[in-house]
Amino acid sequence: MHTRVRRSPITSVSVVVLSAGFYSVLQLFKTPKRSTRRMTTYALVGDVGGTNARLALCEVENGSISQAKTFATSDYDSLEAVIRHYLDEQKQDIKDGCIAIACPITDDWVEMTNHDWAFSTKKLKENIGFEHLEIINDFTAVSMAIPMLGAEHVIQFGGKEPIKDKPVAIYGAGTGLGVSHLVHVDKRWVSLPGEGGHVDFAANSEEEDQILEVLREELGHVSAERVLSGAGLVNLYRAIVKVDHRVPENLKPKEVSERALADSCTDCRRALSLFCVIMGRFGGNLALNLGTFGGVYIAGGIVPRFLEFFKSSGFRAAFEDKGRFRDYVATIPVYMITHDQPGLLGAGAHLRQTLGRII
Repeated sequence: MHTRVRRSPITSVSVVVLSAGFYSVLQLFKTPKRSTRRMTTYALVGDVGGTNARLALCEVENGSISQAKTFATSDYDSLEAVIRHYLDEQKQDIKDGCIAIACPITDDWVEMTNHDWAFSTKKLKENIGFEHLEIINDFTAVSMAIPMLGAEHVIQFGGKEPIKDKPVAIYGAGTGLGVSHLVHVDKRWVSLPGEGGHVDFAANSEEEDQILEVLREELGHVSAERVLSGAGLVNLYRAIVKVDHRVPENLKPKEVSERALADSCTDCRRALSLFCVIMGRFGGNLALNLGTFGGVYIAGGIVPRFLEFFKSSGFRAAFEDKGRFRDYVATIPVYMITHDQPGLLGAGAHLRQTLGRII
């Protein structure tokens, strides 16, 4: 009588290995482990100005930026041509994108302020085969970068700690004066772009009254941007000289700041000092507008060129110089953004939030 022996199926965990050679053969029967790693999904992000177009990839899950590249806008006939060039290099399956552009964005048709590119957002999306494409203002992008910034990406100028989810103000003096606000609504960040750089320049001293009078004779309407920008720094220098009934030199913004820092020109140094004070006063006004206890942020522009001078200037005192509301703004922190690509970071944050991610 024979005893029936049940034979167990061969598996990688039940086999008794009798030799190294036999073991090697059995490895072929192993069921491969299923990968739990998700495929990385990228989106296209961009920051486009009159001179350069910066494009990069944004990892949709965490917002990290990679493969950033800068293109001269003068080398391409259109934004579409730049995008196609970049995507051909990356060889990724990209279906979503967000491009920040330095011009007002009001509808489908976009015309750049400092370049001759003009296009339909809808048509651009169709031509490059995207499922989702957003074109936003450059300062909207910078504002959306704020929640993504770490302590290593900013320098603080006075005030206390920011209050979580409270309104934020962002401004920057460069070619022009960009302004935006950021508010937290229903677990989402909402950027409030506008043209705040074109509000009236509000003189607040006898010297500023005299400067305003000179500039009004030359320009007519004097906006804040006429004094808080690269050209504005030159306007301040020229007005200071003219108030003293002298003839100003034909200087560029860089020359004014360099002479001021070298302490080789009293008029240039006074212009730069006054620029910092007016920057502070303007920032304090933004803080009052929305109660920006989440902080006021200075984005790039020309200020980093004279950072040490700025630190020791009258900026913070002017920021807090609000009379009866001095105590109100005294606790509000001011930061300078030092991240090298806030526009790309913010374009990615804007897109990720649109796609349902929490930033």
